Amino acid sequence: MKLTTRTGKPYPLGATWDGKGVNFAFYAAHASAVELCLFDQAKQDVEQLRINIRDRFDGVWHIYLPGIRPGQLYGYRVHGAYEPEAGHRHNPAKLLIDPYAKAIAGRIDWNNALFGYEIGHPDADLHPSPVDSAPYIPKSVVVDDAFKWGNDKPLNIPYHESVIYELHVKGFTKLHPELPEQLRGTYAGLAHPVTIRYLKQLGVTAVELLPVHHYVADRHLVERGLTNYWGYNTIGFFAPDVRYSSSGVLGEQVKEFKRMVKALHNAGIEVILDVVYNHTAEGNHLGPTLSFRGIDNQSYYRPGHESPRYYDDYTGTGNTLNAGNPNVLRLIMDSLRYWVTEMHVDGFRFDLAPALVRELRDADRLNAFFDIIHQDPVISQVKLIAEPWDITETGYLLGKFPPEWAEWNDRYRDCMRDFWRGADSKLAEFAARFAGSADLYENSNRQPTSSINFITAHDGFTLRDLVSYNDKHNEANGDENRDGADENHSWNCGTEGPTDDPDINALRSRQQRNLLATLLLSQGVPMITAGDELGKTQQGNNNAYCQDNELSWIDWAKADQELLQFVQYIIHLRRQHPVFSRNRWFRGRPLTGGGMEDIAWFLPEGEPMQDTHWQAGFAKSLGVYLHGLESHVQDPQNEVVSHENFYIIFNAHHEAVDYQLPKPEYGQQWRKILDTGNGIMKEDTDIHHSGQVVNASGRSVILLKSNGKSIDAQHVV
Repeated sequence: MKLTTRTGKPYPLGATWDGKGVNFAFYAAHASAVELCLFDQAKQDVEQLRINIRDRFDGVWHIYLPGIRPGQLYGYRVHGAYEPEAGHRHNPAKLLIDPYAKAIAGRIDWNNALFGYEIGHPDADLHPSPVDSAPYIPKSVVVDDAFKWGNDKPLNIPYHESVIYELHVKGFTKLHPELPEQLRGTYAGLAHPVTIRYLKQLGVTAVELLPVHHYVADRHLVERGLTNYWGYNTIGFFAPDVRYSSSGVLGEQVKEFKRMVKALHNAGIEVILDVVYNHTAEGNHLGPTLSFRGIDNQSYYRPGHESPRYYDDYTGTGNTLNAGNPNVLRLIMDSLRYWVTEMHVDGFRFDLAPALVRELRDADRLNAFFDIIHQDPVISQVKLIAEPWDITETGYLLGKFPPEWAEWNDRYRDCMRDFWRGADSKLAEFAARFAGSADLYENSNRQPTSSINFITAHDGFTLRDLVSYNDKHNEANGDENRDGADENHSWNCGTEGPTDDPDINALRSRQQRNLLATLLLSQGVPMITAGDELGKTQQGNNNAYCQDNELSWIDWAKADQELLQFVQYIIHLRRQHPVFSRNRWFRGRPLTGGGMEDIAWFLPEGEPMQDTHWQAGFAKSLGVYLHGLESHVQDPQNEVVSHENFYIIFNAHHEAVDYQLPKPEYGQQWRKILDTGNGIMKEDTDIHHSGQVVNASGRSVILLKSNGKSIDAQHVV
């Protein structure tokens, strides 16, 4: 194979096909030489041609190859110093994945050749390995970016109208009986009309996909017959993972992903990606050389404070990407921008986000990462959600991200779990979390929608397991049950694991309804974990990251249809009544033009709660009044807008509690529209008058509605 070469251009980075050939641009600032290697499509381990790149500008090596087309496989070999003690780990025997590759063909075939040093040598990583790694490493792929999007674009659904659904692309559809078998577990399976119909009927507005950037299954897992199922081990920040492709590996996965996004958008559903820019799959200094380490180790990773031979690790994975380096920051921003402009995604959830915002070694809310996103005309316009902690003591930044960011609120999660398992002294915090966590966000000019509320996520117990287990049961992970969180704020309702006791099973079902009703009636943005609405269990495993099997996949044949109908009903209520999803804070005082408080808290006796009542450690129930006036209900014609007021009783006590409805000014007539104690999911025909008693059974939620008077829209505040 012989090719003509041209100088090419240093921008854009990556492999860019222009219809006549391909421009390759590759950043390697400390390299002394760079070779572009082309591989055969049919025999991917056969290196057809090795081309020395001669031209570089500001650390970017570039070349243009006429006649090269999409589907071409390639990789790089980088020459330079191999001096681990100085932070350099170049080794041309190791074929490297292009960090800007838009598709990656194949998966890692674990072999000692993938390591840049001689495994087993007394000095470990100080001695370079001469063995060629090309037969064992996936190849980068030249792709054709063309796609017929039509009028498709990011949906930009407001946060206060959002209901987020966290799912795994494979696990969500792998066992779905109505899908064609060849599409199960793929992007195409998620885009199938059967899947989309389910999401629409459920009522969610966005799917948040666990990592779909091309990732690596860790060697120690593969050798134990396991894998990295969740995918938090990225090696390609531009490439949709080939594992979820039903159509091919030579760029077909890119078009399949785009078709999935377009289909979801056509259904009015956003696509949010869980992204892992805090570390890569190369691990610590003894990890494999797959890409970044061999390209420019000193630039891409945070060098250890004792020696650049090692890495600073704020992620628990062995390395941390150096987002403080301008070229690494460019990689992250280019990747984010690509997924918005070319793949049309609607937002991102950033895994271990504080690891990205460290100046020197402390997390800093004024970091350049925030500044550059804030001014970026593309990225600043999509949803930005932070996991606001990393593994360090200084990395817990809940409530400290800038106004344009939302955050996973783990204090909401833990409080609601504790409240419903009957923990003492939780009323005051329950009220704060239910009302949007103003203590965390209001003083920094943020809104209730800054809080992403969740009861469960991929990491931890499923909802069913949360009410079925006191302890984790992770033996299947092969780590003697040492992995996973020990404190889960869970309660097994009296028996650990499955039981035939009808009373315990009834209580567990009610507790699931209680937790989901609380989540979906709270201020903030609710996030549901896929399968929770179906009663999914992982048999007590709270760290199923390595379980790519029936333990993690949704078992549609065993779906709890009653629970599903309950969740559909609550989501419908939330979306139908904006008072449950305000975009302004409650004030607890009379409203302009309304005359009543926007929110008020009540004792069982029907009297407003006073300061001393919040401190009663034994108290486990309360009532809350919500005024139907809502800031984001606006009528463009300034016509009359009707509203409805609500009264919610939360009873986490194990015994029934009689609640006297409040004074007539709060509502003269009330109808029950929800009762988790007996499964009511409709508007009751019985009318409850002010002052009457409503019995809330032990551990239950009751929602009552009162039709309010019509008001002039100009008075809505």
